Amino acid sequence: MLEQLLIFTRGGLILWTCKELGNALKGSPIDTLIRSCLLEERSGAASYNYDAPGAAYTLKWTFHNDLGLVFVAVYQRILHLLYVDELLAMVKREFSEIYDPKQTVYCDFDETFRQLRNEAEARAEELKKSKQVGKPLGNSKKQGQVQKIGFEGGNKKKSEGALANDGGDGDNRKGGKLENGHSNGNHVDIGESKVNGAVNGIENLSSDAGAFDVNKLLKLRAKGGKKIDTVVSKGSKIDPKKKITKKNRVWDDSPRQEKLDFTDTVGENGDHIEVVAADHGESMMDKEEVFSSESEAEEDDEVEDSKPETKKKGWFSSMFQSIAGKANLEKSDLEPALKALKDRLMTKNVAEEIAEKLCESVAASLEGKKLASFTRVSSTVQTAMEEALVRILTPRRSIDILRDVHAAKEQGKPYVVVFVGVNGVGKSTNLAKVAYWLLQHNVSVMMAACDTFRSGAVEQLRTHARRLQIPIFEKGYEKDPAVVAKEAIQEATRNGSDVVLVDTAGRMQDNEPLMRALSKLINLNNPDLVLFVGEALVGNDAVDQLSKFDQKLADLSTTPSARLIDGILLTKFDTIDDKVGAALSMVYISGAPVMFVGCGQSYTDLKKLNVKSIVKTLLQ
Repeated sequence: MLEQLLIFTRGGLILWTCKELGNALKGSPIDTLIRSCLLEERSGAASYNYDAPGAAYTLKWTFHNDLGLVFVAVYQRILHLLYVDELLAMVKREFSEIYDPKQTVYCDFDETFRQLRNEAEARAEELKKSKQVGKPLGNSKKQGQVQKIGFEGGNKKKSEGALANDGGDGDNRKGGKLENGHSNGNHVDIGESKVNGAVNGIENLSSDAGAFDVNKLLKLRAKGGKKIDTVVSKGSKIDPKKKITKKNRVWDDSPRQEKLDFTDTVGENGDHIEVVAADHGESMMDKEEVFSSESEAEEDDEVEDSKPETKKKGWFSSMFQSIAGKANLEKSDLEPALKALKDRLMTKNVAEEIAEKLCESVAASLEGKKLASFTRVSSTVQTAMEEALVRILTPRRSIDILRDVHAAKEQGKPYVVVFVGVNGVGKSTNLAKVAYWLLQHNVSVMMAACDTFRSGAVEQLRTHARRLQIPIFEKGYEKDPAVVAKEAIQEATRNGSDVVLVDTAGRMQDNEPLMRALSKLINLNNPDLVLFVGEALVGNDAVDQLSKFDQKLADLSTTPSARLIDGILLTKFDTIDDKVGAALSMVYISGAPVMFVGCGQSYTDLKKLNVKSIVKTLLQ
């Protein structure tokens, strides 16, 4: 049974709801649909599933883009109502005829909706009955028997095994391979004698042509193996008297450096060397990036001009359409421009799945909309995609960490940031960059070395702490990182540190033990910010990484409200040129904003994401 159907404008004004249904929905499925789907450019999806305590809903929707209306139907997921799509289309057609922008109440539509619903339910019931009546009962069995008989003469075992696997469906045998390796292109309904003749002919032909002698193959392998063995044995003779020692390479005539490790505070003569805090100048986070609003010349003037059309329009008709505008945009009008746009996004390293969903969402927002005068389809699609990209990449909540740090300081507790991510993306290096940026704003920072898994991780963080002259909390290796982080937070509370930056081990998203350890660390310490550190070099893997990290954190959480990824730190941004699509893929799949961008190897190479610059680069 339908739970609810409502009509509202894109501005959020509810015009009509079905009073006859009047079911009180559990939770807030409509608000969640708007927030998580329609505003996130996921409106191209067929449906949206909403889970609430004691209920599971499926929501379907359609748009009237020309009038700016949204039609949403809600029903219990377990029911699988077949008539919802048709009912939404009928309601959309009827309501658009009586819609008046100045009118906000449509009580007269109740009777119309009742008739439409009865008509849709009756049509769905008739369709269901006709499918049951017209369903073939013995087709698959007979088809399987015909095929089995046809292949009995020479390939009986093979066909029986294939039929058992295919469940008796003979159509799946098309193009399959026979036992002797020849392709079987025969149709299922061919006569028995023809099939047998074809099979026997192929077998005779293959035997006359001369099969490869297996004995010869074995002899060749044996000879090859012997030759390989002799070569290896000859080459493996090493003189035990000669001892191979590795010598340092000298690149030029400069004097040889005796000491290469300058991180140690003890000199060659045992003297203590005082380390001065590194000062590399102002961090790029505090510098405003100048962005030119002048758009560059487009590579192709119009998408339609790049491909010759199958049917050329006359000069007068195309000019008239350009001046007067087209009545309503159809899906066929949008497809060429959307395909070119999808290809362009994928060349900029946007994941294919994300590019396809974005194009579907843009198509859903433009379909049925009237094309303005003196505009073309390609420019309309480009503008809609640009607005969608800006909407996705613009953070929907405050990402001012300094304000949150001061708020936590007033409460007498440190602000805790946990850095997570896969192996080798630069978590420790960018943690040091964030620490340097915070120090410039007179915030006291403490590092927590919770990467107790990778060799050298504690020493790496210790070096950064020594250069920046900030305290570090460490317990060595093979310790529980969750306990180390907890003790670090307690130590920061005693010492009055404002921020605790927690370094964690790199882990692949499929590594169950390490993901369980990460979930324990987050659940036990409840950090203020969970930053996912990801490379700007990844393409399709960005979707897999972030979605699985979020999924694992949700599945392994011990609390009802699971802590997921709060923000993204994008590293190695200076190495990708115009391939900036990873930023879009990560934000789209997680909903978390890009809070920092790493763009170099020094402590100052950390900046904010310039949304306008990213959108411009993606659409160039």
